[in-house]
Amino acid sequence: MPGIEVIERLPTLPPRAAESNKGSFGKVLVVAGSRGMSGAAVLCASAALRGGAGLVYLAVPAGIQPIVAMANPCYLTLGLPEDSDGKFGAALPALTEALHGKDVLALGPGLGQSAALAATVRALVASCPVPLVLDADGLNALVGHTDVLSGPRILTPHPGEFARLLGVTIAQVQAARQSLAVEFAARHRIVLVLKGHRSLVTDGRRVYINQTGNPGMATGGTGDVLTGLIAALLGQGLEPFAAAQLGVYWHGLAGDLARDAVGEVSLIASDVLDCLPRALRG
Repeated sequence: MPGIEVIERLPTLPPRAAESNKGSFGKVLVVAGSRGMSGAAVLCASAALRGGAGLVYLAVPAGIQPIVAMANPCYLTLGLPEDSDGKFGAALPALTEALHGKDVLALGPGLGQSAALAATVRALVASCPVPLVLDADGLNALVGHTDVLSGPRILTPHPGEFARLLGVTIAQVQAARQSLAVEFAARHRIVLVLKGHRSLVTDGRRVYINQTGNPGMATGGTGDVLTGLIAALLGQGLEPFAAAQLGVYWHGLAGDLARDAVGEVSLIASDVLDCLPRALRG
């Protein structure tokens, strides 16, 4: 596309100073999960840890807090108000309070859908004072309400979610992935990660086409891992486009390592999570 810079070189994380502490590498708040979808929250928060975040806080509906707390001892958990269906209820004040002192918000994996929850998500997106990674049901809450987007926001839709945001069909998205993604990112002044074969990252001025990843990653939960990983990179100081670019690359590389270990057919999201340390070592 005319005027669009194609980026091929990957960014790097700066070396860690010897006097670093856990506060040096970002405090990430993950808001995720609902009854029956605790795994999405666990995968996302665990990926933020594996991505190098210094402290990860996982906020979930109170009913699943014991489940997610037992899944990984390395993040802190917050049990917030829930509705009768086990989704976040009247939780906006608690979520706003939980954001105090945090550097990054990852929002969306496994939230579920309801009118009240969608309104909460939109209010949080509109008012969030820190960089934000938005995925899954967080994206679904913005259908018809993309006007709330502004500031350092990274959206990570798959083609179906992006089609819903645009009000078009998946076929239309796939036929014009780059042009639609670039236009959307430029219009809303955000970074967009359009997932799929050769995932695309754009801020409306630059485009990166990822070359890692494989069809085995087309399984539930891998997107949750990506969300947590990108949030961790934001917390370590990368600007949003660079964080999205490096996160997509490392996520795909971890998927390739997982494929080599277990095969494409048997690959599951936790395999990608387990391979992140090797991917980050290069």
